Amino acid sequence: MIGRRAKPHTVTLVGKPGCHLCDDARTVIERVCADLGVTWDERSILDDDQLRQQYAEQIPVTLVDGRQHDYFHVDEKRLRRALR
Repeated sequence: MIGRRAKPHTVTLVGKPGCHLCDDARTVIERVCADLGVTWDERSILDDDQLRQQYAEQIPVTLVDGRQHDYFHVDEKRLRRALR
C-alpha cells in the first residue's frame, strides 16, 4: 500500500555459550543487522526449557520476526534478502 511503512524486523539468535557455530552465526548476524539497521537479540537454550526442547539439536538457530529462518549456519545473502 502506498504510504504504509513495513514493521521493522527483529532477528533472534538461539544458541548456547561455548558453541563455535553460534559464534560464527553471531558474527554474520551482527554484521548484517548493523548494515541494515535491524535490531537483534540472543537467547540461550540453557536459560529456556522451551527453546531447549525445540532447538537443542539445531543450534544455532536464527529467527526472523519469531519464525525459524536458518539453523547450523547463517547464509548471509539469504538473511539480507529476508530483512529487506
